[in-house]
Amino acid sequence: MNTKLISFVLNGEPVSVRVDPFELFVDVLREKLQLTGTKKGCGEGGCGSCTVLINGEAVNSCLLPAMRVEGTSIQTIEGVEDNGELHPLQTSFIEKGAVQCGFCTPGMIMSAKALLDKNKSPSKEEILEAVSGNICRCTGYVKIEEAIEDAAKTLRKAAVKGESHG
Repeated sequence: MNTKLISFVLNGEPVSVRVDPFELFVDVLREKLQLTGTKKGCGEGGCGSCTVLINGEAVNSCLLPAMRVEGTSIQTIEGVEDNGELHPLQTSFIEKGAVQCGFCTPGMIMSAKALLDKNKSPSKEEILEAVSGNICRCTGYVKIEEAIEDAAKTLRKAAVKGESHG
C-alpha cells in the first residue's frame, strides 16, 4: 500500500506521521502516536467516545480518514490540561461525579469543550445538544450536564479575571 506522510498540529505541537490511505484517524492517534485517551468505541460514529477537536470542531475520529487531517489543528483529551493543571471541565467532571466508568469521559469533555470555547453561557438545551452525539451508559447525563454548567461558570469567572484555559 502507498503510505503518505501527513503533517498537522497536535495539542499545540507540529506532528508528521506516515499513514495508509484507508487508515482511520482514531487508529493513528492510539497506535502510532500512543495517545490512548481518545477511545475507540462503536467504530461507526454513534457513541462519541473517539471525539477530538479539529480546528475547534468536535469530530468523531473513528469516521475520519487520517489523510484528511493534513494541515489541521487537532486537540485530544491529552491536550486539554494546561501546564499540568486540569481544565475546568476536567475538574468539574471529577467534582460533580460525572465520571463513572470513564470510557465516555474524554469524548464528552471534548464535545463540551467545543461548546464552551464558543459559548461560555450555554443553555441546558445547548449543553444537551453539544453532547447529544456522546453516549454514556453509566451516569444518566444529569451529572454530566451539571459538570458542564459548573465548568462554564468557572470559565466565565476566569474570563472576567483575564485568565485563559486552553
